[in-house]
Amino acid sequence: MMWLRYVATSLTCAMGLLAGGTAIAQEMPADYKTVLSTLGKTGDFKDGVLKVNIPRNDVRVTIRQRPAPTPFGFGGWVAFTKGDKGMEVLMGDLVLTEDEVNPVMSAILQNGLDVTALHNHSFWEQPRIFYMHVHGMGSATDLSRRVKPAIDLIDQAAKRAQTPATSAPPAAAGALDSAALAKIIGHQGEQSGPVYKITIGRPDIDLREHGAAINARMGLNTWAAFAGSDADAMVAGDVAMLEHEATPVLKALRTNGLNIVAIHHHMTDVQPVVIFLHYYGTGPAAKLAHGVRAAVDLLGKTPTTHQ
Repeated sequence: MMWLRYVATSLTCAMGLLAGGTAIAQEMPADYKTVLSTLGKTGDFKDGVLKVNIPRNDVRVTIRQRPAPTPFGFGGWVAFTKGDKGMEVLMGDLVLTEDEVNPVMSAILQNGLDVTALHNHSFWEQPRIFYMHVHGMGSATDLSRRVKPAIDLIDQAAKRAQTPATSAPPAAAGALDSAALAKIIGHQGEQSGPVYKITIGRPDIDLREHGAAINARMGLNTWAAFAGSDADAMVAGDVAMLEHEATPVLKALRTNGLNIVAIHHHMTDVQPVVIFLHYYGTGPAAKLAHGVRAAVDLLGKTPTTHQ
């Protein structure tokens, strides 16, 4: 039976990789329904993970005076997955303006959760946006109560906004040839308004915490978000790398004219160490996609021994 479970899990991971990280929907456990009720949010349960999205639709962001829609990289989230001995693992990435960072951090720390990273995703953006990674362990019900004060602060900031932000006009029909982008990068993506986003898991990295698999939906993924037109696009993304992959990936992105805007970790006390980098670029969509593909092709390779 254990062998059959192992084979089923392996096939699921392989199909997820081939499909660009497409997750499989599952029946939501009762305690996760309680989490959604506590947080006052909606979420979805796939690949063993409850994911609750916290998009910053209230914030109007521009990058070098160019409107950047919310799905381009301004969607926060928290995710829950089950470990062993009844332990639940929470991870999240909260999207914050400068003045929100420390109040939200205090709310996280005062409620017994961890802050594992604080960083930028961009240069040249207005207003400045920061990303706070959070972590906790316990029961799903308890974790939802502990993270709620931080989420409430974000919701209150959204309510104080005078008008909902519309960070970019609707994309013209056929503005981006998403099929061509998927073909170049080798993975399918999803359309969200004017943004086409491709997410790629790392099933080759067996990262676990208290028996819980830290998969793509828990944040172990590489992604690329495209907006604009085929002739004049912008791309932003994140690459999840093992330590030996970092320099080759940096070289590939820079060789293809993509700007590196951050290098950091998202998780602490995990093995193997996973490093994340964020990049941004503008230009013809196909050229940007080839630059992303050059980096993606380096992931999962055996490290080279230097003499």
